[in-house]
Amino acid sequence: MAAPAAATVAAAAAAGGHRFDFDVIVVSAGIMGSCPRRLPGRAVPADGARPPPLGGRRGRVRAPRPHPDAAALPGPAQRCLGPRRRRERRRGGGGRPGRQVGRRVPGPRWVGGRRSERGSGVLNATEAVRMFQALAPKKGAVVRDNAEVVGIRKGPEGGVVVETSTGEEFSGAKCVVTVGAWTSKLVKSVAGVDFPIQPLHTMFLYWRIKPGRERELTVEAGFPTFSSYCAPHFVYSTPSLERPGMIKINYHGGPPCDPDSRDLVSGDGDGVERVARWIDEFMPGRVETAGGPADRLPCMYSMTPDEDFVIDFLGGKFGEDVVIGAGFSGHGFKMGPAVGSILAEMAMDGEARTAAEAGVELGHFRINRFDGNPMGNAKDL
Repeated sequence: MAAPAAATVAAAAAAGGHRFDFDVIVVSAGIMGSCPRRLPGRAVPADGARPPPLGGRRGRVRAPRPHPDAAALPGPAQRCLGPRRRRERRRGGGGRPGRQVGRRVPGPRWVGGRRSERGSGVLNATEAVRMFQALAPKKGAVVRDNAEVVGIRKGPEGGVVVETSTGEEFSGAKCVVTVGAWTSKLVKSVAGVDFPIQPLHTMFLYWRIKPGRERELTVEAGFPTFSSYCAPHFVYSTPSLERPGMIKINYHGGPPCDPDSRDLVSGDGDGVERVARWIDEFMPGRVETAGGPADRLPCMYSMTPDEDFVIDFLGGKFGEDVVIGAGFSGHGFKMGPAVGSILAEMAMDGEARTAAEAGVELGHFRINRFDGNPMGNAKDL
């Protein structure tokens, strides 16, 4: 799928008499930046990103669920794309199609609406990213780890030049930028454009399971991946998988932060207290909350005002030479492969066949949706 596109980029550059180091430069090492590299052809070389521990999502597992509005989307789009509606938070168990699960699973004392989502599950996020990064060199990519990108500018003969903090420069016909929480800072510095993407500081919280309760919170015992949208607590969890005797139960959200200056230990506001209260109310006698979680790992969300993605050309002086993928708002990881295909196709073809074939209108994700409308896409409340 990407090989012809890579040839198109190379042919266009040759026709114009331009020579670049790379066809496409991907800036980032997260899931969104790793997925485009798996595509065939000599597109997707140089990587520039801050070290992952300071980046976005952390932790070993993720909880992929069908999108809450998947039923309204056509074909392959049901897997991963489409607008997110705030009414999702008003449902007690999370989505459709489904069935009531209150009597079917152990653990939380389910309240309100309860739905079981076919196709939900748990994946090993670390291994998923590692897989895509391992595929990159096999597809002709050149990966530069821990190369902090400090600038992107127009090339003297077209294309773009990417600058790193060590003074290295790489030229490319096109550039894909997926830098998560650093998007607003980088875009402002290179293009003077204000992107309405707010980093939030949050934590992955690991709680000690009370003695004798360990097995019932495992996959083998039928404990589910779940999300609880009972205001004011937006809590989600996976079964006990990563650490023996512990379960990860988190609060979705957190206070605004500066990605370069934040409290990595306790800067999540009242998130821990919210989760502890939820556990005590809905999982009494199963998880120890006295003294707080047994461990916590820092994480960041990159939030747009409407919680929908930004997938667009940067425009301005960069035109269609720079493609932005950002603002995934805490629900983008599971969509990495589809978004990666779209970003690669936009960079190399100027259009996204993956989205068109799925019947998804990318206008929903354009950055200009905030022009004169700071809240972005209208939501069905």
